[in-house]
Amino acid sequence: MRQPIRIAVVGAGQIGRRHTEAITEVRDANLAAIVDPAHGAKDYAAGHGVPHFLALGDLIANGIADAIIIATPNQMHAENGLECIAAKIPILIEKPIATDSKAAAAIIRAADANGTPVLVGHHRRHNPLIQRARAELESGAIGKLVSFSGVTWFCKPDDYFDADWRRMPGAGPVYLNMIHDIDLMHYLCGDIESVHAWESNNVRGNTVEESAVVSMKFRNGMLGTVNASDTIVAPWSWELTARENPSYPPTCEHCYLIGGTHGSLELPGLRLWRNRAHRSWWEPIDAT
Repeated sequence: MRQPIRIAVVGAGQIGRRHTEAITEVRDANLAAIVDPAHGAKDYAAGHGVPHFLALGDLIANGIADAIIIATPNQMHAENGLECIAAKIPILIEKPIATDSKAAAAIIRAADANGTPVLVGHHRRHNPLIQRARAELESGAIGKLVSFSGVTWFCKPDDYFDADWRRMPGAGPVYLNMIHDIDLMHYLCGDIESVHAWESNNVRGNTVEESAVVSMKFRNGMLGTVNASDTIVAPWSWELTARENPSYPPTCEHCYLIGGTHGSLELPGLRLWRNRAHRSWWEPIDAT
């Protein structure tokens, strides 16, 4: 039998700890170490019985990790990713891969150059709900795809922004939340050809955006929009509708609508709307 993969987690914040918990539940993986200079990280590592390092370079020099998960603040992803790639250590970078396209491209070039595997934390496409939705779309259940509408509205509390990096560019709902919606649009509907977007920070006034609206044209002729804000009290977001993360109170609403020439699909509830017979707004429409 092969030995379990030794995976280190860099960044012991909320997301890093979720990864740590997941590693401990997987038979084929072992937690190798925790890397984080923040107060409490050493005790957290000790609680899991693994070494603690203040810096990523110290972990790499120690040679105890077969793979690394990067769950540091967004603005550090590119630097951390390139350091791991230079050491030829496979990585999973939490989304976003970087906070600008130039840095993202640098990561891809470096990984391609020395053959280091790089994965980005777009986990939603692996959810069985999304797998089923893709199968329905590919089967022609709603006909030719015409339009996509996504809503990502929720209210992050004031103390969420106590961490300085969450008030800086690259840490707003576009990179933290909408990025998942865009990934699912790619996965379910195809490649995006052109984009128009607007953003605003007129509620809190932080440097980072807090609301954004994006309109897209797909290569297949489909159109789509995503509307995101972390200042709105509302039930319409993946976090509150998919029941994927027990930390969020669930609702029975939808957050995505995909429209086609023969029907429409709601997600995450997988409710499929179609006419009983002839396609017409005069005809009865049923949901299954």
